[in-house]
Amino acid sequence: MANIMRSKERVLSAFAHVEPDRVPINYFANPGIDHRLKEHFGLKSGDDEGLRRMLGVDFRSVAAPYIGPRLHADVPGRRVDPCWGVRTRWVEHESGGYWDYTDFPLQHATLAEVEAWPMPSPEDYDYDRVTDLCRQYEPYCVVAGGAGLPDVINATGMVRTMEQVMIDLITDDPAFLRYVERKSAILLEVTRRTLEAGQGGINVLWLGEDLGTQRGPLISPQLYRKHIKPWHRRFAALGDSFGILVAIHSCGSSSWAFEDFIDIGIDVVDTLQPEATAMAPADLKAQFGGRLAFHGCISTAGPLAYGTVEEVVENVHDTLAVMMPGGGYALSPTHQIQDNSPTDNVVAMYEAAQAYGRY
Repeated sequence: MANIMRSKERVLSAFAHVEPDRVPINYFANPGIDHRLKEHFGLKSGDDEGLRRMLGVDFRSVAAPYIGPRLHADVPGRRVDPCWGVRTRWVEHESGGYWDYTDFPLQHATLAEVEAWPMPSPEDYDYDRVTDLCRQYEPYCVVAGGAGLPDVINATGMVRTMEQVMIDLITDDPAFLRYVERKSAILLEVTRRTLEAGQGGINVLWLGEDLGTQRGPLISPQLYRKHIKPWHRRFAALGDSFGILVAIHSCGSSSWAFEDFIDIGIDVVDTLQPEATAMAPADLKAQFGGRLAFHGCISTAGPLAYGTVEEVVENVHDTLAVMMPGGGYALSPTHQIQDNSPTDNVVAMYEAAQAYGRY
């Protein structure tokens, strides 16, 4: 039996295509199921760290909080992001609710209006907080960034609508291109300062860009390479300059872009929705397993939400049997675990990961 590894060593070994002591584990969840899991384990509502320890999670995330002035005013009946001006409204559903994007203040914006749109300064973030968190999380695999970095399509759609963004990409709309340039440059500099503040304690830079629907590519490879890949390349190069791994989150049928990811130095691909076209775990492992590491595969729209405990356990077991050999895999839900997932199913998922994830 392999020696017990610390979380950091476990993840970095797996992502280097070396078999660790057990498969690394990660966790993302919506507030409703997160609250129910804490109740299940007898934890206080704010005890995020306690829950991660109960589930055996090997990753921790750090970010520099914004401490600058509010740049966008409140709007009645809306939640307004103080930095970027994204507006959301609360929508109830049968298992809880969510904040849905609304109003889209830059949908019809001109180039001049985009130039005048307030955006944060990289000076207005608390990078000391990153330094402190890296010390606190030293035993774990520490991640900076996430699915929203730089997230050209989705994040711009939050202020221009997704339909307009699709048009923008095809027509080279100057307002769209300038918005992306302004925002991405700021995010790149904030990321650089965050990695500096980590003082060697950050292990993975996590990027995000949803490039697939359930059935196929969201945009053409040509549009990706023209407008989005250059920004991905800059962020990946930044991670490489700090000697750390670079991962990217991409929803849906996105394997068409994996060769491009490899080309720009991406090490790990996240999400891996097994129900999407061309995303079967066995096929991904066979085609890319020696060149990319994987993170995800446990669908939040499959047995975890709609099956029995036994079906969840079987799903985890079968996924591990395919993805574990030779390392290169960390088990994770494909997205935030949704509030319609039964608590017992989620607990079973993590128990199965511990039981069947040993090398």
